[in-house]
Amino acid sequence: MPLLGFGVFQTPPAETRDAVAEALRTGYRLVDTAAAYGNEREVGQAIGDSGIDRDEVFIETKVWISDFGYDETLHAFDKSAGKLGVEVLDLFILHQALPTAFTTTIAAYRALEKLLADGRVRAIGVSNFMPDHLARLMENAGVVPAVNQVEVHPYFAQPDVQAADAARDILTQAWSPIGGITSYRDTGTGSVFDDPVITDIAAAHRKSPAQVMLRWHLQAGRSAIPKSVKAHRIAENFDVFDFALTAEQIKSIDDLDTGVRGGPEPDDVTLEAYGRDIPEA
Repeated sequence: MPLLGFGVFQTPPAETRDAVAEALRTGYRLVDTAAAYGNEREVGQAIGDSGIDRDEVFIETKVWISDFGYDETLHAFDKSAGKLGVEVLDLFILHQALPTAFTTTIAAYRALEKLLADGRVRAIGVSNFMPDHLARLMENAGVVPAVNQVEVHPYFAQPDVQAADAARDILTQAWSPIGGITSYRDTGTGSVFDDPVITDIAAAHRKSPAQVMLRWHLQAGRSAIPKSVKAHRIAENFDVFDFALTAEQIKSIDDLDTGVRGGPEPDDVTLEAYGRDIPEA
């Protein structure tokens, strides 16, 4: 699994196909999507049209909470695989923990374990799981999640989640890795792109703030899945392998953590508030 991937969260279906095609031309070989994004079909079309061998592209997608439950999650796989146009997924993830109905979460994860045992997925994981969610899951699971995809950027690093992941050899994958959520959602922190610590480091390396933040993730051993629909940004976000941050620079970025979450509080995610129907393939 490549550490640096391409995300399509909130990318309209009409723009997804071209964006993923551009990302694949640029060199990305990991694409992250989700049933709830409504653009799995376009992701699959871009990959299928790329001419790149299927084994060279790592595809991950996520089960939405409306499809939690053992049989429901098995069917969710069929829906996602059908839209993506593949028989095997590289990584299949539970999108949320659904704490108010955790028995349903456990049933969904057992379905992932079944898919893994049957060879229909190559790895399974979770998203937005806090340490207590992981602990409860592992009391009932036989397979440790390969990945926990959570909000991580310089203003919200979630060190407790990262530590809980590391203790179980779970790879932390960062969504909103360059703090885009701080630009469009009022968190009271301002945009991380304008932070002088980030901009000064960027100037020192003749790189952009986004490139500095992505390098920060990679040097920490995290996976990161930046998103964009602009060709020059897609290319810029991939151009992060020709420089290295110093230990002092990494610490200065680490110290920016405000503890302020941009996304939904995981314990507030309920079917009543966030449930939605996921269409058939």
